[in-house]
Amino acid sequence: MVSLRDFFDKHEDDLQKGIDHKNNLIKRNVVAYMAVNGPSTLADLTQKLHISIPTMTKLVGELVEDKLVAENGKIETTGGRRPNIYGLTTTAIYFAGVNIARDNMQFVVTDVKNQIIVSRQETDFALEDTPECLRRICASIEGFVEGCGIDREKILGMGICIAGRVNPMTGRSYKYFTANEESLTSLFDRVTGMPTLLENDTRARCYAEYNAGSPQDGRNILYLHLGRGVAIGIVMDGKLFYGKSGFAGEFGHTPFFDNEKICSCGKKGCLETEISGVAVEERIVDLLGGGSNSILREKFERGESIHVDDVTAAARNDDNLAIELMEDVGEKAGKSIAFLINIFNPETVIIGGNLSYAGDYIMLPLKASTNKYSLNLVYKDTRFRLSDMGGGAGALGAAMLMRDKIICLS
Repeated sequence: MVSLRDFFDKHEDDLQKGIDHKNNLIKRNVVAYMAVNGPSTLADLTQKLHISIPTMTKLVGELVEDKLVAENGKIETTGGRRPNIYGLTTTAIYFAGVNIARDNMQFVVTDVKNQIIVSRQETDFALEDTPECLRRICASIEGFVEGCGIDREKILGMGICIAGRVNPMTGRSYKYFTANEESLTSLFDRVTGMPTLLENDTRARCYAEYNAGSPQDGRNILYLHLGRGVAIGIVMDGKLFYGKSGFAGEFGHTPFFDNEKICSCGKKGCLETEISGVAVEERIVDLLGGGSNSILREKFERGESIHVDDVTAAARNDDNLAIELMEDVGEKAGKSIAFLINIFNPETVIIGGNLSYAGDYIMLPLKASTNKYSLNLVYKDTRFRLSDMGGGAGALGAAMLMRDKIICLS
């Protein structure tokens, strides 16, 4: 067999002809089918993929020899010969995921079943639009791949997500590192020596939420990320929605408020100016400077910076000032969500990001406000829940997207 990367590389189709080409396509389809449906019998595979039993038996045998597929024993039947069942091995194929956030980087390696095998975080990081920062990112990615303990040749690809506007088709960020002539995807391909995929961080989190969620979430979901910025991810009929240029989801830059606050995009009154983590950080500093009482006062008086995570932690510790801030954010976010569910009528709205760690202190006012401002029939038809995936959702979602691209699921 050729190398695993060559086996899954769609470009090899241009070089191969005849029976070898056809058999490789069938074997990739077998891997893709098992990735979605789990362990299968030869009868299942022949029926679903419309391949003859002798051919399927031969090709599955080759996949077993190549250690991509393993025989998992026999299944019980009501009578007759018990068929063998085959499933994907979890030690032959891996995928990497990286989330480049505003103030940290997260790294994961997953197996073909989307289980996290290795997970690491780099907290002494600040995302800046500078060549030095880009070099730091490349060095950190390379260091993770070298030190993760997984054979590099078994990592078939890497998904990388980053904050801001991203077009996966061009492989470029349109907020960071825009001065580079080379696309970020091309740069990361070269640095890592493996195929890479660039994605927006909120869409990657949305994809992780959708794939790891329960069947109750349905196939149409909205993911609202309330981190240091604000954005949404959209899944429609089981597929991520990108829009024409890959920029769908920039909800935080909706001109929602009649205020004079300048957003990071340069415009005034954007949703981000009042319900983002950055806005919460600025607001609590102003309130503490004006004499308001809080368990964060000591930290403020020491001159230390206050992060949005400090505010949500204070709320969970029954700090009145932090609770009031979370309730205000929840009320304003709920009003904005009312517009979204009236338009999209999703099955589920998932709230994630740093501010979601406040739990009911943000979720209860958010739902009450959404109920107040949305159509009653739509609100009653929508399920709401907090994300339970934590900060690693972006890296996991990026790895999932790379996996699905490699084994022809997207």
